Amino acid sequence: MQDYRTLKILDRFEKVFSNLGVDYKVMRRILQVKLTMDGRRVPTIFSQNSGKQVKETTNQYIKSLWIYVFFGLFLIPFILLGNHYLFQMSIFYGIFTIFIMTSLISDFSSVLLDIRDRNILYPKPVDRRTISTAKMVHVFIYLSFLTIALAGIPLIVGFIRHGFLFFILSFVNIIFIDLLIVILTAFIYMFILQFFDGEKLKDIINYVQIGLSLGIMVGYQLLIRSFDLFNFTITFQAKWWQLFIFPMWYGANTELVMNGNIQPLFILLTVLSVLIPLISIWVYIKLNPTFEQNLQKLTYHGKAKERKQSMINRFILKVLCPTKEERSFFRFASLMMKNERDFKLKVYPSLGFSIVIPFLFFINGINNDFEQLSKGNSYFSIYFSLIIIPTIIVLLKFSGKYKGAWIYKAAPIQQLKPMFSAVIKAFLFKLYLPVYLFLSVLFIWIFGVRILPDLLVVFINACIYAVLCFMMLPKTIPFSESFDYYNQNNKTAILLGLMVIVAVFAGLHYISTLIHFGIYLYLVIAIVGLALLWKAAFNISWENIEG
Repeated sequence: MQDYRTLKILDRFEKVFSNLGVDYKVMRRILQVKLTMDGRRVPTIFSQNSGKQVKETTNQYIKSLWIYVFFGLFLIPFILLGNHYLFQMSIFYGIFTIFIMTSLISDFSSVLLDIRDRNILYPKPVDRRTISTAKMVHVFIYLSFLTIALAGIPLIVGFIRHGFLFFILSFVNIIFIDLLIVILTAFIYMFILQFFDGEKLKDIINYVQIGLSLGIMVGYQLLIRSFDLFNFTITFQAKWWQLFIFPMWYGANTELVMNGNIQPLFILLTVLSVLIPLISIWVYIKLNPTFEQNLQKLTYHGKAKERKQSMINRFILKVLCPTKEERSFFRFASLMMKNERDFKLKVYPSLGFSIVIPFLFFINGINNDFEQLSKGNSYFSIYFSLIIIPTIIVLLKFSGKYKGAWIYKAAPIQQLKPMFSAVIKAFLFKLYLPVYLFLSVLFIWIFGVRILPDLLVVFINACIYAVLCFMMLPKTIPFSESFDYYNQNNKTAILLGLMVIVAVFAGLHYISTLIHFGIYLYLVIAIVGLALLWKAAFNISWENIEG
């Protein structure tokens, strides 16, 4: 096995680990094996190999860090903004937290919840503390790479712009934020493990990961709205809930140190920025044995409950899917979307974002002049909920259980049309429709029942858009490929091009509202167009299928 540079750097801290009661040589060997295995694993979001064999000595996670370097460039303006450190550094640390937490959820949760160490190493004469330390060091090795890629260039710019003190303070703050993110994530899983087990536990963990993704975006909006900008003059309004937004802790300590602003609130936030991470680490070390013990619950596999369909559901299914073959594929696709954890972890946050994004464009108007807003046409922002459709259609071909795709060849499938049409219908009615109905209720509450025809047009356009995306994207058998080969980077240009179609739909919709009864004419045309498009879109043969 390769002797990694990371391990050589870690050798310099051997005495520190030994003083903590860790068998360093054994821990080093465990890390060496983990790093070797990581070289064969493609990161969840930034996979760089699309079906190509990966060399053992090539770590795909390290190769993917260039994208974080690119994202880090967007943080530089907040460093150069001026000397209002509370505002600019709170935003800086907030965005930094978004990227770190997202990567932690997608790539490191499997490490925190890994039970293979317990099964393989616990029967061996290896100290439990050494195993636990190896697991945490493993996470922090990659977290340090991610942190350097994301914040390295902005910190250098900060050193040039604000001096050495700013650089050191920001460096320490980032370390504390990394520690806090990892420990808080572990605490959430620890709490769940204490009360649940088996399949239910895995489902809860999946929803927690999704909730964290959504919470990050909502929290970022709260952070933004802690400040008011009038004529480029920044004013800060102190609120009690700001104590729970930890990026502000580190913006406050920067304000205190760099500007000497010793307001009581800033002192309190500064104390929290240091005290909470240290207390969290101490509590985690104390509770870690219980956490490791409860991880064994993940090995339990409960029995799935069979639910009988009601007569209403059966009737709706017959209306949606006229043939038995299509109904079978619809039920299959619906179950995959409902039960496939890897699929939900990648798709559900996008669905959550599609709920949040339309409101971000007029949320200030709700606070300032609700009556004027309700008479306007800001409801067109609902079209932003459509931009997630192409991404999810791309994801429909992936599954954590992709090895079972042999059933497609074994089953007596004469035509592919029922399969593809059923999968698109299942996506629209099981995933997009709930989002659309939720947004519709909120938009009707804000804008009134006058927008009902517009909402119907939006849904028909969404269905047309889904069919167009299916027609333009490469054709692959649903749920037949591994998520390891999900390479969104190579499809960015296609997805961006498809998103332009949403703007075309919104533009045509807006033009129809300028004509008397135009919205109803547009609705009829859209329905006819959808019927014709749907009839032609799914006539696909096996020769047109990729792979």
